[in-house]
Amino acid sequence: MRKYWVFVGGGIGLGLCFIALLLVGTYSAAAGIAGASGAVGLVKGAVPARYQPLVEKWGNLCPAINPALLAAQLYQESGWNPRAQSHAAAQGIAQFIPGTWASHGIDGDNDGDRDVWDPADAIPSAASYDCELAGYVKKVPGDATDNMLAAYNAGAYRVIRAGGVPAISETQNYVKIIRSLEKSFAKPVGRVQPSQQAAGAIYFAQKKLGTPYLWGGNGTAEQGGRFDCSGLTQAAYRTVDIELPRVANDQYNAGPHPSRDELLPGDLVFFSDDLNNSRAIRHVGLYVGGGYMINAPFTGAVIRFDKIDTPDYFGATRVTKDGAAALPTELPES
Repeated sequence: MRKYWVFVGGGIGLGLCFIALLLVGTYSAAAGIAGASGAVGLVKGAVPARYQPLVEKWGNLCPAINPALLAAQLYQESGWNPRAQSHAAAQGIAQFIPGTWASHGIDGDNDGDRDVWDPADAIPSAASYDCELAGYVKKVPGDATDNMLAAYNAGAYRVIRAGGVPAISETQNYVKIIRSLEKSFAKPVGRVQPSQQAAGAIYFAQKKLGTPYLWGGNGTAEQGGRFDCSGLTQAAYRTVDIELPRVANDQYNAGPHPSRDELLPGDLVFFSDDLNNSRAIRHVGLYVGGGYMINAPFTGAVIRFDKIDTPDYFGATRVTKDGAAALPTELPES
């Protein structure tokens, strides 16, 4: 439920005209936007504040990794849960199995022990293990980071024998997932590429203007076609063949993050009481331009336009199909 600072009223008919004007030229306005290469940093708030110094420090341990890549691995493994434990007995924020931890765990905080449950040991150990694998496959042709990730999944021998990422679907998918998630943790260098699915998502959302809010609403017939905030954005992107997670804070990782002055219609915009932790996000809307979003705000309200420039504005995500597909669907439990 979002704490609202500004309410924007207006008729649905006026709203539809407003949207139509915003959509005209969406792609032409975005023409010429291109990414740029450069050093990889972390986008603000994507990594929980308590872990960000560790990820920034150890994510630069060797050339094959960077802080955003390390963050992507940790998020995919545990969702930042330091007490996570899988059915396969993988443990902690980095999900080391006991045998691997015994061989590759390090005392990252120099306190005299190696504790798989302590992020101050587990995060450095994850980076150290990545770099160790990168060293094993450093002479293999191709992208050094892709080869390292493939070695993480399939073993260094298979990467060496294949001369690159082996033709194993699980391994190829793992490499793609982590490289896609990496973009959702990386601070963009230059402008973020525009979305080709944005207009379709907005078209869906605009048709829902005036629909009463329902906590937990997914728009089903049994629910009277009503939505909550993340149910609306999930349904909007489902119409353009992109499957978002159900929860707002997971939707944040479905693509790269444009700055406030680079927002385009179709971007997801997020709100939180903790502006340093994406896991604390509690509300999401669909940006339509001009500083406004379509959103399902709270019980007793209807789907409507609201301003995004409020004290609890967290940031934005430009949804991509690969980014959404890379998000973990089942994380280990505490």
